[in-house]
Amino acid sequence: MDESRYRRRIGELVEPGEQVLAYAKAEPAHGATPAPPPDAAEAGAPAGRVSAGSVLLNLVTPLVSWARGDRLVDRIVWGIAGRGEPGSAASRLHHALRPRADVSVRDVVVAATDRRLLICVSGPMKLLSRREDEERSLAETQVAWSAPRVEVASARVGWHRLNPKRLRLDFADGSWLAFTVPIAESGRSLREVAAALSR
Repeated sequence: MDESRYRRRIGELVEPGEQVLAYAKAEPAHGATPAPPPDAAEAGAPAGRVSAGSVLLNLVTPLVSWARGDRLVDRIVWGIAGRGEPGSAASRLHHALRPRADVSVRDVVVAATDRRLLICVSGPMKLLSRREDEERSLAETQVAWSAPRVEVASARVGWHRLNPKRLRLDFADGSWLAFTVPIAESGRSLREVAAALSR
């Protein structure tokens, strides 16, 4: 789907008088992420100790996993994609983007307006989609999470390991979360979002 088609839909989602300054189709960066919010942690499995056997089992058999072992594997392979205490801005944002029960593919769009940071999620998409499917996915795009501009302490695009296009959003509470685009795609839209949030 052409990324520019999200401009009109984001314009429909903002409040009256709010201006969209920049947006980018991106995905949450891979790696160790902030702890989930307290209410989400209660619903999950109890955390246990990480053993060398569980980490090895996570690497050898991805279908059998332990949450703490997964986090350690993510940290070793991908690095750190975000930090924050349970309930921090990065924690709430990352939890809002958790995979849906229907395991469908959805686009994530990071948008900067003159008032807020918006994280939008498209409707489900098919692997081999027709124009009607793309239009329906675009029409179902909704705001998954938002924060006032004052909550965003800084935004910058830089290198992380082999990817030169990683947007890091730092929040006023000290937490942060990263977004990336595939290496083959341009990072211009991410840089525009970072510049708009840094004004």
